[in-house]
Amino acid sequence: MANHKSALKRHRQSLKRRDRNRAVKTRVRNLIKRVRTAVEQNDREAAQQALVDATSALDKAATKKVFHWRGAARRISRLHQAVNKIGEAS
Repeated sequence: MANHKSALKRHRQSLKRRDRNRAVKTRVRNLIKRVRTAVEQNDREAAQQALVDATSALDKAATKKVFHWRGAARRISRLHQAVNKIGEAS
């Protein structure tokens, strides 16, 4: 454990950031899961709405450096591909 005043503060800050980042990651995972579930059920409207929410959350997380921006872009791209395939199958 840290002994210096500045190191103690830094540790407190890291714990706050960790909690915040975990909340953001959990939210993003749940939104992605919602898109995947809608795609599996071939529900185009629900998938598109969930995709909008997931895209927004991923972009925000990338802006705040919770996810790397390229990783977020890759996930968004793959979700778009999955949703677009619903229209082709029908």
